[in-house]
Amino acid sequence: MTPSLSDTPALSRRGLLKFSLGATAFLATAGLGASLSGCSSSVPANGFVTLRSGDLLFLRALIPVMLEGAVTAERMPEAVGGTLKSLDYSLAHLSPEMLKLTQQLFDVLGMAVTRGPLTGIWGSWENASANDIRAFLDRWENSSLSLLRMGHSSLLQLVMMAWYGRKESWAHCGYPGPPTV
Repeated sequence: MTPSLSDTPALSRRGLLKFSLGATAFLATAGLGASLSGCSSSVPANGFVTLRSGDLLFLRALIPVMLEGAVTAERMPEAVGGTLKSLDYSLAHLSPEMLKLTQQLFDVLGMAVTRGPLTGIWGSWENASANDIRAFLDRWENSSLSLLRMGHSSLLQLVMMAWYGRKESWAHCGYPGPPTV
């Protein structure tokens, strides 16, 4: 017989704080390790100002899942490319500190040693199914760790702002566009 939730001991505040601090230290160490070891290239990918090749692998897998229902399947490659260009433009205009934090998030998601345990996606992003990515997003959105919930929120806001800032997205949401002056 499996114990019910009421039968299992609750995590104390102190235990939760210790776990959160440990998780924060782990993520910070992993991000710093990636930066120092050269795993995360700081060189932008060809045709981009800030997005790196590793970022593109992750984002090209993530964006189609996030845009499901807003873009038809035949227009998805064009939407992904446009969203990446808009995201790159937005990231290029962030403060240096905010860009650094965003790149650390992308580094953690790009490194195999952190990607598997944190996302549940143990292989490369290119091989992850849409269901795997949905499960990862759901896992982070509903995590007991505020750091993962903040990561989910950041990813969602970055991608959605990049997509809905594009003219081709406006018809789907009923926005006629800015008024003519």
